[in-house]
Amino acid sequence: MSRVSTTGTAAAVKVMVVDDHPMWRDAVARDLAAAGYEIVATAGDGPQAVRRAKAAAPDVLVLDLNLPGLPGVAVCKELVGANPALRVLVLSASGEHADVLEAVKSGATGYLLKSASTEELLDAVRRTAAGDAVFTPGLAGLVLGEYRRLAAGPAPAAPDEPEVPSLTDRETEVLRLVAKGLSYKQIAERLVISHRTVQNHVQNTLGKLQLHNRVELVRYAIERGLDDA
Repeated sequence: MSRVSTTGTAAAVKVMVVDDHPMWRDAVARDLAAAGYEIVATAGDGPQAVRRAKAAAPDVLVLDLNLPGLPGVAVCKELVGANPALRVLVLSASGEHADVLEAVKSGATGYLLKSASTEELLDAVRRTAAGDAVFTPGLAGLVLGEYRRLAAGPAPAAPDEPEVPSLTDRETEVLRLVAKGLSYKQIAERLVISHRTVQNHVQNTLGKLQLHNRVELVRYAIERGLDDA
């Protein structure tokens, strides 16, 4: 699957834009195309989004939550369930905490308000494609706080749960910084390694832990107290 290059260019990343307002949808698609992204599909309602996304196989789905026919969270849940590698960036007018948390729980890897500038949108899509969890300022803390709350609850008994795969010291170090909310670029600078090396460590960790995306990885790390380490 195509991804953003280490130099930050679009690198033929396939993007699909879903919004029920044609002018907004077309403007977002036009801005992304002008930045070098390959717009493989657009959709104006939930059912259409599901059908077209399964056919077009985008790398990144830019998704509005308020859709006719099928809510955006349901679209996200179905598509990520069918393709866990799909990155979903919610682009919504709502900054309500309940909407943000519901979107993340449905599989979204980022959440950006429509009040964001074009430059912020392009950066968010680039970072989402690279595997970063991208949130409008103020919302990342909300999501991390919710994961901490969930992690503080009683864990279900699982006597037959398989042993957790062992991570290397460097993978654990990267995981700890991911849990603290650092971007891949910040982690690379902190550890004096390349952005690509950070990505490789994260992908290896995801594979070992059988997780699907960075959001799940953050929750895993917080549940084990790595964000406080």
